[in-house]
Amino acid sequence: MSSTVSLFERFGVIDVDTHITEPPGTWTDRMSSKWGDAIPHIERINEFDVWVVNGQPYAKPGNTAMAGFDGTLPDGPKTYADMHPAAWNPEARVRFMDEQHIRAQVLYPNLGGFGAGAWLDKGEPEYALDCLRAYNDFQTDFASVAPERLLPITSIPFWDVDASIAEIERCVGNDHRGINFCNQPEAYGQPPLWDRHWDPLWAATRDTGVPVNFHIGGGRIGELIAKGLDMGFRANFSRMSSMLFVDNLKCITDLIHGGVCHRFPELMFVSVESGVGMIPGALEAFDWQWRNGGVAGEHPEYDLLPSEYFRRQIHGCFWYERDAVLPALLAYPDNMMFETDFPHPTCQHPGPATPAVAPETYANAALASLPDDVLEKVLVSNAARLYRVAA
Repeated sequence: MSSTVSLFERFGVIDVDTHITEPPGTWTDRMSSKWGDAIPHIERINEFDVWVVNGQPYAKPGNTAMAGFDGTLPDGPKTYADMHPAAWNPEARVRFMDEQHIRAQVLYPNLGGFGAGAWLDKGEPEYALDCLRAYNDFQTDFASVAPERLLPITSIPFWDVDASIAEIERCVGNDHRGINFCNQPEAYGQPPLWDRHWDPLWAATRDTGVPVNFHIGGGRIGELIAKGLDMGFRANFSRMSSMLFVDNLKCITDLIHGGVCHRFPELMFVSVESGVGMIPGALEAFDWQWRNGGVAGEHPEYDLLPSEYFRRQIHGCFWYERDAVLPALLAYPDNMMFETDFPHPTCQHPGPATPAVAPETYANAALASLPDDVLEKVLVSNAARLYRVAA
């Protein structure tokens, strides 16, 4: 094999975390006219395209489409015309994937929050559910351009278990490949992840055969940003973006220690955009404390150690790590997957102001020493198995 052939060309890479910067018609094209001007829509405000939700300016879509932008948050492209077209246009996305030698991408949201909880803050439950359902329908339409390459993930109204189950069944029936669950439901007054309140939802998801995905920032991310603004926006964004990894470590340990993995051994979970370098050390700590604290005596039904539950049914995602990534991939080759976070501020599609390098360049430099069987798992087959991508 020629050394000039990249790892991405050798393997049919599956990118397990990307986002859609929702185009202007996402909700106006799909929600009932009874909501009138409350329907999320784009207005031009001070030269910027801005989402207006339930009558209030809410977010700039350009801040979710930073791939190739010459600058850093809070700056960003002003209008859709200034964004990378693959951020919001499905045909352009597929062309971009071809250029990048990426076989398939898993798709996550922006406007409704990474765990869908933002809809609850914008209106009554009926309005929130209609917004969420419209987004899921948009994803179905977006993915229809290339159904085996664009892989939608269902946002769920976690504040209503019955409605969540109905939405899971509806969307998986429309070929969605997983569900996106809030990693901190207690931030919205809901029970913690280990509570049996969620067991009907876990059972319904298990029965569909798709994984449960927890994207970082799935709680009240706006509150996290506001708490540190006095240190400066950029310093605070760096702090928050790094420490969100810890929130997902907490999510993992809640699932294991709270017995969710034990009760639902066939259900798969994914910690999204949270890195993998910290996982081996965390699992070592979980195992030691588990034994040291006598958990097996308190819960004799738990037949595995935390690291064994993780190995059986939890997965992590990496995209820019260098120093800690190889030990993690070698320790847990069946549990790790590659992502790019396109087109977000931390994505591997750099603008001149960022330290990022293109995905192929990163993989060739950081992963080339791995054996082919490990490369094949972390770049392709782990994701193909979870998200039902045909060989």
